[in-house]
Amino acid sequence: MLTKVFGSAIFGIEAMVITIEVHIGPGVGYHLVGLPDSAIRESNYRIAAALMNNGYRIPGKKVTINMAPADMRKEGSAYDLPIALGILISADKFTPLLDLHDYMLMGEMSLDGGLQPVKGALPMAIKAREEGFKGLILPKENAEEAAVVEGLAVYGVSHFKEVMDFFSCKCTLEEEVLNKAALFHDQLEFPDLNFSDVRGQESIKRCMEIAAAGGHNIVLIGPPGSGKTMLAKRLPSILPPMSLKESLETTKIHSVAGKVNGNGLITRRPFRSPHHTISDVALVGGGSYPQPGEISLSHNGVLFLDELPEFKRAVLEVMRQPLEDREVTISRAKFTITYPSSFMLVASMNPSPGGYFNDGKSPVVNTPSEIQRYMNKISGPLLDRIDIHIEVNPVPFEELSKRERGESSEVIRERVCKARNIQEARFEQQQSTHYNAQMNTRQIRQFCELDHPSSDLLKNAMERLRLSARAYDRILKVSRTIADLEGAERVAAHHIAEAIQYRSLDREGWLS
Repeated sequence: MLTKVFGSAIFGIEAMVITIEVHIGPGVGYHLVGLPDSAIRESNYRIAAALMNNGYRIPGKKVTINMAPADMRKEGSAYDLPIALGILISADKFTPLLDLHDYMLMGEMSLDGGLQPVKGALPMAIKAREEGFKGLILPKENAEEAAVVEGLAVYGVSHFKEVMDFFSCKCTLEEEVLNKAALFHDQLEFPDLNFSDVRGQESIKRCMEIAAAGGHNIVLIGPPGSGKTMLAKRLPSILPPMSLKESLETTKIHSVAGKVNGNGLITRRPFRSPHHTISDVALVGGGSYPQPGEISLSHNGVLFLDELPEFKRAVLEVMRQPLEDREVTISRAKFTITYPSSFMLVASMNPSPGGYFNDGKSPVVNTPSEIQRYMNKISGPLLDRIDIHIEVNPVPFEELSKRERGESSEVIRERVCKARNIQEARFEQQQSTHYNAQMNTRQIRQFCELDHPSSDLLKNAMERLRLSARAYDRILKVSRTIADLEGAERVAAHHIAEAIQYRSLDREGWLS
């Protein structure tokens, strides 16, 4: 007897329907075909034990299982449930009263028949709705995540016998319902990470506000203990709230990586902070079965690289293309996968190997050659993609001892949101540009037109401060964001003057 049960496979961050065909005929043997990986091939042991512990057994006949399309590699242990159900139906041990073709099933089985969570529940649910399935049955831990998709009945189960009782109409399963509006509202605040906790550093807070308003990459340069990490960790609290579209994109990536952790929809912007020993594959993604890396897990959020020069140079260099294109493409012999990677890069670093500026007050002094060797760990092309370079100086005791709290993240975020709304209206007709940091050269010329005083100021600054040519466009982008924060239609001279201050690493001799 031939039985067809429908499951799903993840390809990148998208899903596709897999038809699991089970045929039981004369002979002896268990044959699983259709390019399964080791985890799927081992499923017969899990399924046999689970069925035996629940009063069933795999028939002593020739069992052939095909996973179509047969030319696509399948991986993971999530096919246990549909395979087990197909075997029982083909062996006449179970007769469903509901149509199997209306449902997609996925789940890993324990030896007692319990169901374990799977990866990629959200892409599976999206695909199930697109293909016209009435419902999706999967482990209870994944139900909230899949319930994000409207127009599809999602059922969470904890044991495979619940599935059998459902299809034989012995019981009904409760459909999972997710209140997305309440979820967004509950996770809007950041009670543990607020800019009001930061003492002093008003100029750096201003920089962080500008970076958040325009989506600019930023590097903080300062000695140990000056507050670089504290400021960076609070950046997500002033970024605009995620839209539903951004939330779905981010959740899909985390779902494929198995990092949703039963939270349903990810409504807070991600903040990823990998250690400096990370490999290039872990950063950009890849592997034998490609998985998203840290830059994709940071999509629509922040990637924080602490102690930037300590990262391997090869690791940093692989970020150049994703920073420019805002996506990363991983190619293998038989397929190519593209993961989105539109993130804000926030980096911190010491100004020298000893950790301090050479200003006469430092406990450690390095020679210019040592400092230059330290700075050469970061390539020019990578710095070219970082819009704001700002020096962070230690906070004096008078500022640290103040009882007054600083400006809260909520107040700063309100200004940031107003600036972002201006940019959304400006780039409404642009498909690939949503905020100032994404502007190309043509858009910079169009939206950052300078009057004579502004042009003269920028020219004098580049000549006197010996700014590099690559700083020109970055200054214009940042000045456009400063103008947006003020609500100004045109970029003025004082906007240019402020933006020029934020290019420390382009100035020759700034470390001396």
